Amino acid sequence: MAILATSAMAAEETSTRDRSRLSIFLQPAVSFLDFPEREYFQNAIDTLYLSFREDALTESESLSVAKQDFQKVNFCFPISAGLQYQIFRDNFISAGVSFIYDNESVVLTDRKNRSHNYSYTIQGMPFFLEYRLGIPKNLMTLSGESLFSVAVRWYWVLPGTEIYSTWGRMEAKTPLLGAGFGVSVGYLIANWKNFNIYGDIGFSSIKVESNKKFSSIVPDGPEKKAKWNIGGLTMQVRIGFGLWNEPEPKEDKDDDDDKKSPEE
Repeated sequence: MAILATSAMAAEETSTRDRSRLSIFLQPAVSFLDFPEREYFQNAIDTLYLSFREDALTESESLSVAKQDFQKVNFCFPISAGLQYQIFRDNFISAGVSFIYDNESVVLTDRKNRSHNYSYTIQGMPFFLEYRLGIPKNLMTLSGESLFSVAVRWYWVLPGTEIYSTWGRMEAKTPLLGAGFGVSVGYLIANWKNFNIYGDIGFSSIKVESNKKFSSIVPDGPEKKAKWNIGGLTMQVRIGFGLWNEPEPKEDKDDDDDKKSPEE
């Protein structure tokens, strides 16, 4: 948010509107995944820690036993790429693919001061279709043009969406009707020649499931088919490059006429 706020003032002079008709984009992001199932992995670590404590024969060995806890949030840096088309002024449709990767790992030390590593990784390969609408300038504007926008997306998950851990691996299903949605509010931070840079903040819910159970990838996990979410709160920057662009508006020539002398 701080980046968007500080960039907005600079954009007031440099940004007008996205004039690309057809463009490609790269979109790095910061995301907080909606993954409450992390508690299954934390419970497994707590159980292992207690077993290490119980194995200690002396007070010295007991003091050697130590553990780390998994983070209480799943924080990662997804990246997306795709193609955007402006069907008519300030109305865009896009198609893209994202890669989500979140690895969480901890170390436990046993009574003989030996280290044991445990981890789990959430991986996602969502494909999305997006509709973006520039908010009309008479509703919200800083410079007389459509700089703000809202976007809605529909997601499908591709092969490669899975969770794997120290104890096993399970793949997600890939349903034809899709897996979830996303909404965001964006701002055209800047544009230069054929480049357009958006800043977005939004939320997505991409619910997936597997034929396997969580018990196959974490000790004492639930004995039912696994379901989880690879969406969440997201802040992202979209860098687009126009392959086909609208012509720049012609400059007003009144200033040139004013420069002419009355005799001319």
